[in-house]
Amino acid sequence: MEKPKDLRKEFPSALDIAYSQYKRDLARYRKIEEIMTRKVVTTTPESTLDKAAKIMGEKHIGSLIVLKYDTPVGIITERDLLSEVSASGIDLEKDWLLGTTSIKEEKVEKFMSYPLTTICRTARIKEAAQMMIEKKIRRLAVFECGKLVGIITASDLIRSLPEVPETMHVWFEVDYFMTKRVITADEKTSVNSVAKIMGEKRIGSVIITSQGEPIGIFTERDLLTKFLAKDESLMIEVGEACSSPLITAPLGISVHDAAVTMNSKQIRRLPITRERKLVGIITARDLVEAYAK
Repeated sequence: MEKPKDLRKEFPSALDIAYSQYKRDLARYRKIEEIMTRKVVTTTPESTLDKAAKIMGEKHIGSLIVLKYDTPVGIITERDLLSEVSASGIDLEKDWLLGTTSIKEEKVEKFMSYPLTTICRTARIKEAAQMMIEKKIRRLAVFECGKLVGIITASDLIRSLPEVPETMHVWFEVDYFMTKRVITADEKTSVNSVAKIMGEKRIGSVIITSQGEPIGIFTERDLLTKFLAKDESLMIEVGEACSSPLITAPLGISVHDAAVTMNSKQIRRLPITRERKLVGIITARDLVEAYAK
């Protein structure tokens, strides 16, 4: 006997359609205060770079809000540290870890980003996404009545990405938002050399390969937590320090599904493959850009 059809699924009522749309829109109208990080870690302009790096590495965070006379004036991020140190000609292995120059005396004030970009805690999440894209940043300081009450990052935002309607799926595939030029390094390359590549190119990660095949990923967070925070030598092979096996997703995956994967695996970068070949990489910031549109 033929199984009876579920007519409600086959012919949804106007109420069903409206409710589905409501669930999708609900995330768009959520407030920043619902997903922001309330405990903000800070430093001062007079603090040294190595101290800032160690705080970020020990706490596994990507930024510190800079306070001057208890007033938030700027932010220093892992990207600031890596890029500006590289641009200054500082060798992370010789100058930073061994302290052979004045690097131990370099101040946060010289490398921090300012003025601080802020947003109200009652603003909608989509407003935060749009501001991040407009300002080309990945973090916003959250204020209430002139007081710092939290921080919101690109990673926080992708946890709230609404599910895309099936009819719009093709327009929200990662293909349209991913970075197609992926930087790689052989597993035998030193961590120091990979750090220089990331600093010079202002990128947050490098895909690590073995005999041309991708096997892992090394990120600026790995550099902070595994090396700079612990004063460990950077001359070891990056294959020993990268995150492996490499977590990937297929070309054509939706932005929403990519966000779900990144959240469940607690990663901020997702390499994209086609027929097992690496064709791109999508980051938390890329997903925020998709959400902001």
